[in-house]
Amino acid sequence: MLVAAVACFPPPPGPMLDIGGGNGFVTRRLLDEGFSTILMEPGEAGAWNARIGRKLPWVVCSTLEQSGLPKESVAAVGCFDVLEHIEDHAAFIRNIAGIIQPGGMLYLAVPAGQWLWSQTDVYSGHYRRYDRRSLMDVVGDEFELLYFTHFFGWLTIPLFLLKALPSRLGLLRKETVFLSETEHGTDNSGLASIMSFLLRGEVAMVRQGKSKLRGTSCLLVGQRK
Repeated sequence: MLVAAVACFPPPPGPMLDIGGGNGFVTRRLLDEGFSTILMEPGEAGAWNARIGRKLPWVVCSTLEQSGLPKESVAAVGCFDVLEHIEDHAAFIRNIAGIIQPGGMLYLAVPAGQWLWSQTDVYSGHYRRYDRRSLMDVVGDEFELLYFTHFFGWLTIPLFLLKALPSRLGLLRKETVFLSETEHGTDNSGLASIMSFLLRGEVAMVRQGKSKLRGTSCLLVGQRK
């Protein structure tokens, strides 16, 4: 899904920075698809696994704020399932904008729908979920919107019934929360395989620049003003 967005709205020549990319799962795929990408991951374990395990050529073990990257030094930034973990998300977006060259690209994925908020978000360290308006309130001063869609549309009702509603009723227990690897489809389980199959249509939709009105995640592409 994320690679489809980058392919549909390609960045200008130059390096892309995948901020908070964990163990490099997305960065590896972007590299394999021909996009020159650098991973920035503050966690030492994630950075090590990305460099050694996934054999990424460029890994920066740092936060964005501490990295000392020069102004307007990258062509694009990918920020996938990161912004919801940042308390001052507006300042974070301003810092991102500062390192992107004018006309460069921002690719952003976040959880959608505050009405889907559950204990899973609490356990995951989320501060909020988003919709188009709330996301543009954060990025609109720095980036022109090129594309926005929801995805994981088929998960919306199950997520509400199995997580959001039980949380509101005080019924969701910690042990009922899926592992992050399962929810992101990266654990090679049967569930991940089913998710991959069901997402084929949405991937095709993104490749064509089309949008979906409902889903459990948002995907935004913006261009630096």
